[in-house]
Formats: sequence, structure tokens, C-alpha cells
Amino acid sequence: MGLLHNGEWEPDATRDQYVHDTFDEHVENSGDAEFPAEAGRYHLYISRACPWAHRTALARRLLGLEDVISVDVVDPVRHEQGWEFSPEKANCTPDSVRGHDTLYEVYQEAATDYTGRVTVPILYDRETDTIVHEESAAISLMLATEFGDYASKSRDLYSESLREEIDEAIEDIHTSINSGVYRAGFADSQAAYEEAVQELFDAMSRWDEILSTRRYVVGDQLTLADVFLFPTLYRFDAVYHTHFKCNVRRLIDFDHLWAYARDIYQTDGVPKTCNMNHVKEHYYRSHDDINPTGFVPVGPELNWETPHERGELSNEPTAINEANT
Repeated sequence: MGLLHNGEWEPDATRDQYVHDTFDEHVENSGDAEFPAEAGRYHLYISRACPWAHRTALARRLLGLEDVISVDVVDPVRHEQGWEFSPEKANCTPDSVRGHDTLYEVYQEAATDYTGRVTVPILYDRETDTIVHEESAAISLMLATEFGDYASKSRDLYSESLREEIDEAIEDIHTSINSGVYRAGFADSQAAYEEAVQELFDAMSRWDEILSTRRYVVGDQLTLADVFLFPTLYRFDAVYHTHFKCNVRRLIDFDHLWAYARDIYQTDGVPKTCNMNHVKEHYYRSHDDINPTGFVPVGPELNWETPHERGELSNEPTAINEANT
């Protein structure tokens, strides 16, 4: 995978070799803040392939922050140099802020002695030429809570009255589904793989039942909980079902989860954050240990535009941990 060690790129290094540094500052909606929320100041580096980066792209679009926060898109394939900029490839961009060829160079400039992984997404501050944060949940939360004065859409992704429920749902989804597919895909033993798959499909069945009576994960409105669930569902049949061997059932075999995923996809702005070609190219060509041939599957053929008929759901409050009991 490769990482930076004391500011030097080591293409064969693994995440367990060093104690990692982090960028964990926060943008605040205050003129006195070190990183105040301002239009045109912040920039996102993302991959259309990465589910974690997809969260931030969704939050940016759903809130209407396209003219407030700029974005660059890296090459979907990650090899010896890590994430690279390949503007000649379809739907990729150059590094429009610093003009670099690789993402690790952005990290090097932000902290010359940085040790750690080079990841997407990154929230970058143009004014101080540094990385504010590199963790998708924190970045998405900042977009949802600190940029309200600049958002062109009146959507509240982290409603104050629902925050406890949103946080609970996000934790459940992250542990069992978002991370579950990775625990299965990168398991180091048959037992660990089977345990991860069991937990994953138990959770998917539970959420399929929950979403049979409510349109969204929490309440009657789209929230960050939906922003965090959708990217995994979008990739499930094309990647996780085959590449990560999560093949007990497909997404399309879950009546309510599949309809829910189509509902989110058909929300204004969401399709612009999705690129299935980038998704498949990344997973099947970046993970040499899982797919040494580098062949990218042609299918599956999924119609994300099929009507979902979820607009009339009553949004009855089904407790997350009570479904399937």
C-alpha cells in the first residue's frame, strides 16, 4: 500500500510499521476560529472509487456546496505511488491547488516530517496550505454543521433533534456494514472471514427490515446516516459480493435495502457523486493480492433508475436494535 515515513514515501511500507501522525483540526462557523468556515477557502481531494471519500462528496452535493468547496479527483487505481493525479483519464482531474502528480506530495507540503498513510478524502485549507482533516466522518460532519450560511440547499443532514439517533445508527452501520465488507475481504483466516460475513448479512437483514417501514435510516428526512450507508450499498453487488466474497446474498436480493438504495441514488445530485467505472477499476486493479490478474468484471448490470415507490412510507420509529428480535 505504501505510506510516508518522516516525510519520505515508502511504497512497500505497511500501516503497522510506524506510529502514525494525523491531521485533525476542525472548520468552525466562527470568525474567531483557526479554520473559519468561508466560501472558496477549502478544497476536497477525493476518489470516486473510495466509499469513505464518497461520503464527503455526497454531503457536499446534498447541501449545495459545489460553489463553496472545490474538489479534485484522483486516479481510481492505486499502486506504488499511492493515489495519483491522472487528468488524462476520464472523470479524473489534475491537482488544481498545488499542481502535484501524487497525493503524498500534498501531505509532504502540509507536514514535512509526516509519518502515516496517504488517504482520501482530504479537507485542505488553501489559505494556510495545510490539511485540516483526513477522516471522512469528521469532514462530512463539518460540512453538515459548519457551512450552513453558504449551503444553497436547505437540507439539514444532522438535525439537532435527531443527533442521538443519527449517531447511534452511524455507529451500527459503520461497525457491521461499512467496515464489515472490509473485514471479510481482508480476513486473515477462514474463521475470521466467516465471522465477518455472518455479522455483515445479519446486519443487512436487520436494516432491510427496519427500512421496510421507514423511508430513511432515521426519521422522515435524509441525514448523515444515509450518507454513510449508501456508499457501501452502491458498491455491494459490483465489488463486495464478488471481490470481497460477501456472496451470501446480493443487494438486489434485499427488497427494501435495494429499493432504499435506489431512492437515495435518485435524490437530486447523488448520481453526480457516483462512478461505477472508477469503483470497479480501483478494487479489481489495486488489490493485486486479491485479484492478481487485474481483470475488471464486465457486470453486473443494475438499473439504479428503476422506480422505488418509497415516497409513501410512514417512517414509523423502529428501534435499531429491536428489529429481527
